[in-house]
Amino acid sequence: MDVLAGRKTGGYIEGSISISGYPKNQQTFARVTGYCEQNDIHSPHVTVYESLVYSAWLRLAKDQMFVEDVMELVELNPLKNSLVGLPGVDGLSTEQRKRLTIAVELVANPSIIFMDEPTSGLDARAAAIVMRTVRNTVDTGRTVVCTIHQPSIDIFEAFDELFLMKRGGQVIYAGPLGRQSHKLVEYFEAIPGVPKIKEGYNPATWMLEISSTAVEAQLDVDFSEIYSKSELYRKNEELIKDLSTPVPGTVDLHFPTTYSQGFFTQCKACFWKQHNSYWRNPQYNGIRFFMTFFVGIIFGMIFWGKGDKIHKQQDLMNLLGAMYSAVLFLGATNTSAVQSVVAIERTVFYRERAAGMYSPLPYAFAQVAIEAIYVSIQTLMYSILLYSMIGFHMDVGKFFLFYYFILMCFMYFTLYGMMLVALTPNHQFAAIVMSFFLSFWNLFSGFLIPRTEIPIWWRWYYWASPVAWTINGLVTS
Repeated sequence: MDVLAGRKTGGYIEGSISISGYPKNQQTFARVTGYCEQNDIHSPHVTVYESLVYSAWLRLAKDQMFVEDVMELVELNPLKNSLVGLPGVDGLSTEQRKRLTIAVELVANPSIIFMDEPTSGLDARAAAIVMRTVRNTVDTGRTVVCTIHQPSIDIFEAFDELFLMKRGGQVIYAGPLGRQSHKLVEYFEAIPGVPKIKEGYNPATWMLEISSTAVEAQLDVDFSEIYSKSELYRKNEELIKDLSTPVPGTVDLHFPTTYSQGFFTQCKACFWKQHNSYWRNPQYNGIRFFMTFFVGIIFGMIFWGKGDKIHKQQDLMNLLGAMYSAVLFLGATNTSAVQSVVAIERTVFYRERAAGMYSPLPYAFAQVAIEAIYVSIQTLMYSILLYSMIGFHMDVGKFFLFYYFILMCFMYFTLYGMMLVALTPNHQFAAIVMSFFLSFWNLFSGFLIPRTEIPIWWRWYYWASPVAWTINGLVTS
């Protein structure tokens, strides 16, 4: 199913897939299909309603948005303003998150929806609610392709057709289930030696029991071979042959643009979502501002009034030390703190990009833009505390130069943390790489050892260390 949906990224894929007789184009196909993953991946700090609006905004034309209808269909109206939260920590329950996953795909108005084990990890009641949602979806005229394991009798009989494979991927049944699964039962009961189903027994359980490897060996039959010689197989082959030829007068599905929305709209939507996520994340931003205030007060008290005392070389070294420790201490904190936030959003980004919602550039732009706003406020607070308490020369021009250098410093520290998460497989690995390079930035900043004292073959790294440029700018200005 992953291969059919175009979501399989590993291994080798052979064969061909055609849509109405035309070779499948994944970019086009992604625009008319939805994919509900087994793991429900959503941004934790937005509401249910905002998640749907965001999906519809990027995947549909403005006049087609029908978020309210979808919320009613999947019974999410009571949860409209609830935060999604992190799975197993806070926010929605597993079953509610599953319904949100279905709703996020439904608002894109797809013709086909692929679902990877929608009842996985759910109890009987929750599974029944989710499958009622799936059935409601099918009743609106959409096709749902769904993998499922050991379903209950009620869930199994909600399906119209079954594609059953045995280990090794060989097909042993592909066709309609019929009312109370009678067509499936008739097919298997017609095979010599297969025991009849007991009255009231779950046809799904019976089907798995009688088609097991042990039963095959006991009866000395190969169910895949029996299927390949059956009338059902012949009908399916004829149907495949008919559908593999384009209907005369039709053309291949085509969209004039790669994405539903233009670049500016993608930027706007991504920024809107990032803004909501950051605004509702006090654990990250509240602690960031508290740390800034606390560190600013500490450094201000330690270096109190030393800004206008530059009579001796030691006085200048004291100020150099103040600037060096002030930028490196909080800058490194920014690098570390941003990584966990970006790591959570990265898994969401993979899902949204695969769905063809936006290109990576608007997403990156939105992340940088929202961080720039919060870092600007953080830097202003820090600069006012340090500049006034250390007692630097009270000049507007000099203050704004000080603010500018600190702002650029905090920005590159923050963006460095974001970049490492993007380049590494997980944020634990990113943290190791971060520490390695921060140590070099520290060592070659020009404070621990002046540039002229660094061995000539290492001196190039002084110019490559951004901290050196920041301290140079602060001291010079």
